[in-house]
Amino acid sequence: MKKIFFLLAITAFCSVTFAQFSRADRDSIANFTRIDHQQMLKQLGIANDQLRPGPSGDPKASDAANSREENVNKYMLPDPLVLKNGKKVIGEETWWKVRRPEIEDDFENEVYGRLPENIPVVEWQIVSVKDTLIGNFPIKEKILKGVVDNSAYSKIAVEIELLVATPVDATKAVPVVMEFGFINSPFFNEQVKPIGLISSGEPTWKEQLISKGWGYAIIVPSSIQADNGAGLTRGIIGLVNKGEYRKPDDWGTLRAWAWGASKAIDYFETDTDVDANRIAIEGLSRYGKAALVTMAFEPRISLGFIGSSGAGGAKILRRVFGEQVENLASSHEYHWFCGNFIKYASILTPDDLPVDAHELIALCAPRPVFISAGSPFVEGQWIDARGMFLAGVHASPVYELLGMEGLGTTKFPQLGTALTDGEIAFRQHSGGHSTGPNWSTWIAWACRYWGDCLYYK
Repeated sequence: MKKIFFLLAITAFCSVTFAQFSRADRDSIANFTRIDHQQMLKQLGIANDQLRPGPSGDPKASDAANSREENVNKYMLPDPLVLKNGKKVIGEETWWKVRRPEIEDDFENEVYGRLPENIPVVEWQIVSVKDTLIGNFPIKEKILKGVVDNSAYSKIAVEIELLVATPVDATKAVPVVMEFGFINSPFFNEQVKPIGLISSGEPTWKEQLISKGWGYAIIVPSSIQADNGAGLTRGIIGLVNKGEYRKPDDWGTLRAWAWGASKAIDYFETDTDVDANRIAIEGLSRYGKAALVTMAFEPRISLGFIGSSGAGGAKILRRVFGEQVENLASSHEYHWFCGNFIKYASILTPDDLPVDAHELIALCAPRPVFISAGSPFVEGQWIDARGMFLAGVHASPVYELLGMEGLGTTKFPQLGTALTDGEIAFRQHSGGHSTGPNWSTWIAWACRYWGDCLYYK
């Protein structure tokens, strides 16, 4: 088979988050999701016939998403270094005190939603600690739960699931890479590789990190907030809203997952096995979106590894290629964002957005961020690797203003080329919808900032 199109690759990853439910449960979730989506449209004053449909992920469909570069539209991006009053940002102070807050405010109001002021506290409890092996490497593995105070609304309970693993023989606190993922999933076997990642005896990402003397953590997004619209009246969002519907600028699921990751960092700061000054965030697909949102809003993140995040993550939203804003605003994906975002697939257009993905990357500056994608012949074109690269290009001036290096080129690299000289890095590997083939490249790049870190006795 010459090509495995993006529909198969993306569906294979996304479906695991839904496969654990029975058919009746899935039907119920879909029904309550439609109800929640409709009530948000009503709040926004948007009729059903005003909501534009997104393109199909099936390349054979009559409404297939654009996958040809010559058919890309012309668009104009907002300049991250121009203030809302039209004046140019000419120094770091103006960036930090004026322009960055402007961009952050736009993302909160129009895209990801704003954190409420009354989020309850989280108490971290250690469930178990054991010495075990990952591959041939001895580790100390902790399982924790973050119990969210629900005294204000006892009908909803939230317990954040977290795993932390560090080398048994480490002599001091170690850097940790935190992944949005699964710990003991009943439907995702650890031995099964994502599409396009063919096993060749290469160590897993966990083994590669432990072999460096680093640690890893896994935080379970669904334990923070369900990955569907039906769950918006439950989870941490539902708990804060006491079971009521969201308002249009309330936080969406991506921002809720990012909040959960921030609470994990609170725990890391108390764990003597973890160097809380060297925490990286990693995620793939929707969790890649969450990883980038986390890094943008959480200054304690040291490094980012953003895997195939596509639209709503590192991809330019105005660019008509692959997944579009209309897909994100549909009842399948709107819950990732605040309600206001739906406007840009209905009464407004993506060109009306006050911000775009390059400015989300710019919010990470000056901290280093690595943008990862798979092969167009295996992963497909849905995530728009070039659109993510271009976001890195247009975020580079902010990094340069802050004395760092951006991508260093505006030319899209050949497959497999690692652009790792600057604080914005990019590599499109030859595999599918996975960060797997880029882990060794990311680790080598991260060593520039963390050192070799072999903290063994």
